[in-house]
Amino acid sequence: MARSSSMAALAADPHIVATWIRGWTMARGTPPPIADHGGFRVDVGWPEQRVRYVFPGISSAMKDLAAKITEPWILVKACATPAAMRAALPARWSIQPPGFMMICRDVMTGTRAMPDGYMVNVTRPSPVAVVEILAPDGTLAAIGRVVQVDAFAIYDRIETHGAHRRRGLGRAVMKSLESIAWQNGAKQGLLVATAEGRKLYEALGWEVHALYTTAAIPPPT
Repeated sequence: MARSSSMAALAADPHIVATWIRGWTMARGTPPPIADHGGFRVDVGWPEQRVRYVFPGISSAMKDLAAKITEPWILVKACATPAAMRAALPARWSIQPPGFMMICRDVMTGTRAMPDGYMVNVTRPSPVAVVEILAPDGTLAAIGRVVQVDAFAIYDRIETHGAHRRRGLGRAVMKSLESIAWQNGAKQGLLVATAEGRKLYEALGWEVHALYTTAAIPPPT
């Protein structure tokens, strides 16, 4: 209970949030973030995510914005607890389980070697560096991406395919991405994790910066 309470009390640094969302747009190939209502708007343009708003915390401006939105496929995200988001937004908004905005303030720790037969493949389609780990049969086993914003490395879409999990591949992807970013002058890392992914990152020396909760209006059925 104490840990949950302390995590709920975490207040996000607006600069950290601004850096992360800028990196996210670079990694995803969307338009850059635009300052809007005290947070940031990204005109994503995907079929099930036309626009996303990102806020470092709940504010009256965010509440005013959410009160005016009535259509689906527009996401409002804030560094806040699900309970706080529920209290701030009209009932038509559905509140999703929180993610975790995380920071690594130094070189990652706790890594381990890949199993025999796996190979690392690195590509660098600017501004994104992509690390793939190939299984012995040549199929994709794990993948991740990193971009750099100033001295921050922003990690995105770190994934290990089901049949290859619990073999240290996620750690290997992260360390390979870190090596690329550090060679380019990065000093710290940022990412947003799921509850499952958080366990991996904490084992690598990451810490939770703030909870990160998403609200969306469900589409008509």
